[in-house]
Amino acid sequence: MPIKDPFKLRLAQYHKLFMKVCMKCGARNALSADKCRKCKSKRLRLKKRERKR
Repeated sequence: MPIKDPFKLRLAQYHKLFMKVCMKCGARNALSADKCRKCKSKRLRLKKRERKR
């Protein structure tokens, strides 16, 4: 069921797409994280995102 409310859609996209991913164990972390929450590694990258066409 698609979300029609623009505010809720933007909020859902932010929480789903804007995060960091650990390159060692693959865990999802907060955007403000410095270390992985599972393995304590500092090897974090931003999640890949594609533009909407």
